[in-house]
Amino acid sequence: MLTVSCRDVGMDCDYVCKGETEQEIMKNAEQHAVQDHHYKLEEIMTPELQEKIKSHIKRS
Repeated sequence: MLTVSCRDVGMDCDYVCKGETEQEIMKNAEQHAVQDHHYKLEEIMTPELQEKIKSHIKRS
């Protein structure tokens, strides 16, 4: 299982994205940001943010 917390990437939020693959984590992170933080997809999934998220993914 792979995880990344919203807090690890700079948000004041305790949500933890979980997934079996990096792609699944990224999809879950996108959905969380849109649904819970009310971002538009094009605002959040910049190449820089994608790399930041990927750099904080942990294997649990």
